[in-house]
Amino acid sequence: MRILVVGGTRFVGRHIVAAALERGHDVTLLHRGSGDTDPFSEAEHLHLDRDGDLSVLDDRTFDATVDTSAYFPEQAMSLADALGDRAGRYLVISSVSAYDVPEAHGFDETSRLLEPTPLGTTELTGETYGRLKVAVEDVAHARYGDRGTVVRPTYVVGPFDHTGRFTYWVERIAEGGEVLAPGDPSAPTQVIDGRDLGAWIVRLIEDDVAGDFHAVSPAPPYGFGDLLRDVVDAVGPAGTTLTWVDGAWLLEQGEDGATLPLWGEDDPAEAMLAADPSKAYAAGLAPRPIADTVRDTLESARLDSVSAPPRLLAGGGRGPISREREAELLAAWHARTP
Repeated sequence: MRILVVGGTRFVGRHIVAAALERGHDVTLLHRGSGDTDPFSEAEHLHLDRDGDLSVLDDRTFDATVDTSAYFPEQAMSLADALGDRAGRYLVISSVSAYDVPEAHGFDETSRLLEPTPLGTTELTGETYGRLKVAVEDVAHARYGDRGTVVRPTYVVGPFDHTGRFTYWVERIAEGGEVLAPGDPSAPTQVIDGRDLGAWIVRLIEDDVAGDFHAVSPAPPYGFGDLLRDVVDAVGPAGTTLTWVDGAWLLEQGEDGATLPLWGEDDPAEAMLAADPSKAYAAGLAPRPIADTVRDTLESARLDSVSAPPRLLAGGGRGPISREREAELLAAWHARTP
């Protein structure tokens, strides 16, 4: 198959391209690279900004187009204008953030979405992200019909994760000792290994599958405490302990989901991390054991610690707490007057 991947050089896109090439497909990447450090020398690279002139696509036809970087509906629209029916199957990466707060855990793909942003919205923020994704999905459905596929991942984790969110917990717990764990350990959470996501997306394309799908694991109930305990079991030295610290108290100390990654700050919207994965599993999504993801993430982080670019973290450039700050918070928590 001839597959166009918009993006394709970082994290999610990178795993999709790797899986497609491994399966023997002819892959073209459209991205803003320079050519000097492009991965995948066996693929074709089109270097351009997707927000600019897309006339390079005028005479090209693909069996499938995978859009990993449509954050605004206008981006999906301009790509559809440039390719028309020559896009083949159009698969767009959305997010579980597209949902309104679910009424119950285990919600499926028919659950209520947020209201989409109006055309012309130019700010990508925590408040607009989910609504923008809904608007992108609307374009996919309107322009491609049953040739469109929408994938809604939760937190994507594993090797090449440039966000550093999951990697923070893997590296911190691998150091051992007393680990500050924020908020409610029963707060729902789900992750998906980027390699499993990439392999599954290629399978959806090969099988010409339409529809909307969650890309999440495991099935609820699964809490943040379960996730961190699984990390401890996989890479924590003997004697590693988790100390759960009240979320409201942490917020009073100035900490949040940027300084303590993956913590939802006990927001009701955390319910979006309790999605039913059964439709995706029936369509071939096969997540590996979380322990394998944890160990591979640690190995990747250690190998890339010198050469990798700085990780981009949520929170406007704020990164995780330092070990010194963690120790200070733990001491203050233990010293509280009962």
